[in-house]
Amino acid sequence: MPVFNLCLKIIKKNIPSIMIYLGVFVMVSIIMMVMAEPNQQNIFAEIKTNIVFIAEDESPLVDGLRKELAEIVNFVEIEDEPEVLQDALFFRKVHYILRVPEGFTKDFVSGGTLLLEKTVIPDSTQTIRIDMMIDRYLNIARMYIDTIPEIDLKTVVAHTSEDLSRSAGIKFGTDKINEGEPSLMVYYFNFLAYTFMFVVIIGVSAIMIVLNNIDIRRRNACAPISATRFNVEYYLVHIVFMSVSWLILVAFCLLFGYNEIGNPSTLYYVVNSLVFALSASGLSFLIGNLVNGRETINAVANILVLSSSFISGVFVPQALLGENVLRIASFMPAYWYVKANNKISELMVFDWQNLSEIFTYALIQLGFALAFFIIALVVGKRKFNIETR
Repeated sequence: MPVFNLCLKIIKKNIPSIMIYLGVFVMVSIIMMVMAEPNQQNIFAEIKTNIVFIAEDESPLVDGLRKELAEIVNFVEIEDEPEVLQDALFFRKVHYILRVPEGFTKDFVSGGTLLLEKTVIPDSTQTIRIDMMIDRYLNIARMYIDTIPEIDLKTVVAHTSEDLSRSAGIKFGTDKINEGEPSLMVYYFNFLAYTFMFVVIIGVSAIMIVLNNIDIRRRNACAPISATRFNVEYYLVHIVFMSVSWLILVAFCLLFGYNEIGNPSTLYYVVNSLVFALSASGLSFLIGNLVNGRETINAVANILVLSSSFISGVFVPQALLGENVLRIASFMPAYWYVKANNKISELMVFDWQNLSEIFTYALIQLGFALAFFIIALVVGKRKFNIETR
């Protein structure tokens, strides 16, 4: 297989250039992984607020309130002096000062109007939950006192505490759930578009620069190798190079996102990247037929790949790009590749109704691949006819 071996030698000479872009992909992926906080995305965590609890009235009712608040706050011991308390609020040592006035319990049991005193940081959201807890505690206690007049305070507090301990669980369920939250896997595969286009354009175009040389074409025409065999070996090395490049980059994506490999979405990321590989290969085939010279190809690759990556959502999320920019980007396969990845990351149920949109984006990418190959064949044939006149 002389043509196949020749193409492999050409690719081997371009390995240093290819490794540069592969190294960029690996470095950026590592940076993304280091900067990310595993298991901290979209997770709600309760944070206790620092408060000062000043009780001028001692009773089971006040003790019960303190006990319930202990579940959601941290009690801070501060001297009961106006200036000291104000400084604590100002410097955010505490966010809430609750004072139980003397005689509060007696007044509360008799249905009086004596209120708890609070001092808080203005517009602080951390105090809302404390207010809600106090209101719930006192309202439930009031209900027991009004309903059972002869009940003692210890029993009221016990029943109130039992009622507050009950909570309702909430569970969202579907037939098939994407257990992984939107995470770095989609970013790895989106960034794969940038690296893969560079690698394939440089590798394939380098082969075509050599084989499309007019002197080499004429020599090949005189060689004892038929045109069919020549084309078969050429396309075979093209497929091998594309497949190896795709496998290496996908392997890196799966390596960096190893904790999400079990998610159903991972398979669709991989399939979508394979479809994009075909369209990127078609684009590289077209560039190889249009451009002559290694320097020119490097310039075209930089301009085309970088510009398409920026406007298609590889570097900047599509949600942040303008409508006109996205309209221009829609003429590039990278736009539909990223759009499909973003849709996959949002899926919760993997059925035909939800996947049909992703398949549509994949078909558009295949349409680009077919168009690129057809145009490349037409351009290559026309260019050869002009050069051989």
